[in-house]
Amino acid sequence: MKCFVNDAHGAVGLDVLARSEFENWLAAIPDHQARWIRSHDPGTSGAWHIAVPNADGDVARVLVIADEPVGMLTLAGLPARLPSSMTCRLDDDVDGDTASSLALGWALGSYSFGRYQSSDRKTARLVFPGQGNRAEVEAVARAVWHGRDLINTPAEDLGPAELAAEVAALAERHEANLKTVVGDELLANNFPSIHAVGRASSRAPQLVDMVWGDPDAYRVTLVGKGVCFDSGGLDIKPSGGMLLMKKDMGGAATAIALASMIMDLDLPVRLRLLVPAVDNAISGNAFRPLDVFRTRKGFTIEIGNTDAEGRVILCDALAEASSAGTDLLVDFATLTGAARVALGPDLPALFCNDDGLAQDITDNCQRVGDPVWRLPLWSGYASDIRSDVADLRTTGSTPFAGAITAALFLEKFVDQTIPWAHVDLMAWNRCHKPGRPKGGEVMAARGFLETVRARCIRHRDAS
Repeated sequence: MKCFVNDAHGAVGLDVLARSEFENWLAAIPDHQARWIRSHDPGTSGAWHIAVPNADGDVARVLVIADEPVGMLTLAGLPARLPSSMTCRLDDDVDGDTASSLALGWALGSYSFGRYQSSDRKTARLVFPGQGNRAEVEAVARAVWHGRDLINTPAEDLGPAELAAEVAALAERHEANLKTVVGDELLANNFPSIHAVGRASSRAPQLVDMVWGDPDAYRVTLVGKGVCFDSGGLDIKPSGGMLLMKKDMGGAATAIALASMIMDLDLPVRLRLLVPAVDNAISGNAFRPLDVFRTRKGFTIEIGNTDAEGRVILCDALAEASSAGTDLLVDFATLTGAARVALGPDLPALFCNDDGLAQDITDNCQRVGDPVWRLPLWSGYASDIRSDVADLRTTGSTPFAGAITAALFLEKFVDQTIPWAHVDLMAWNRCHKPGRPKGGEVMAARGFLETVRARCIRHRDAS
């Protein structure tokens, strides 16, 4: 990756300290450097950095003071803040796990979306620490960069066919099996809900289905909402609400990124990736409020609002995933504004039908700095998605608990014996933060990688 180099020649030393170590470290360096650092008022919270000169005025080292513990975000802000010509290196005494975590933060903070710019944005680079796990760091960072690129790409250049092509490229790279169902073939193959949402667009709806890995291994199925642009359909969004709707395929981008991590790291799983890819457009054959469709599972659904299209395409994909069987089913979706009202844009909502799985996911996401927050599949609200004319209504009958009623709707299409997690995420950073540049974001995938890794290894060892 362009943010890492191998050659340490000319690299500036990078001293990373927990705040509790600062005073002892300061007492051990030359007095003129200590005076320089004190004169620049070291910060009292967050990660603080300063370039420290030698006697000739050249940069001798870069000091980073961080709140404890030192971790992934400690260096995440440096690539964009240091001179782009600078190369830094960590001390050899940093342990391997910490070195890997710091390097990953550096990589995530080095990202920029340059597809439409005439020149590349350059950032400072890091000599990859020899004690770190380079293969893992680069696999994770590469997947996150790719997912961010997909989310940031305008819908003009990323429609259903282009999103499907991204999965096809992943399948080709790893020699996975791939099946794509396009346009009216969706009806012939009994995916009526996906077809209903996507039929109004000049760009045909698609369901992309990729399978990889040992058939006898732990089975993981990922589903990603791939609405490449969401106009709201006939319940059209206002212009302000449509402004970021190129990101409505952020769930698909996250699922693709997680699949890429799993495959690049060769985890012992049987992986399946399902991406329903559509535009929610307006034309004479657009689906309408109060239309009723029979889904793949056989349930009939009444359309409450055409702007709640994500759950309509997901229900067919989840039904297919359940019918084929799996040990773990996860879907990612930019599904509801209600989840953002409840938890804000930075914290994805997690719904899960298995308490042990939910705890594992929450713990792993927290540990790697990719947090989620669990909300309940509260059955008391199930009456809100009852319909007078169909088996289910796609939206709640009240304005309350929208994220929960959406999750309850999806739950109807999942086999109750399958451990299932539903992640309702923003997939977007509103402003620049260390390691999370403004724009498209792959949320929760790194925590799910750790969950999948632990479970598939436990399954393998028990076999």
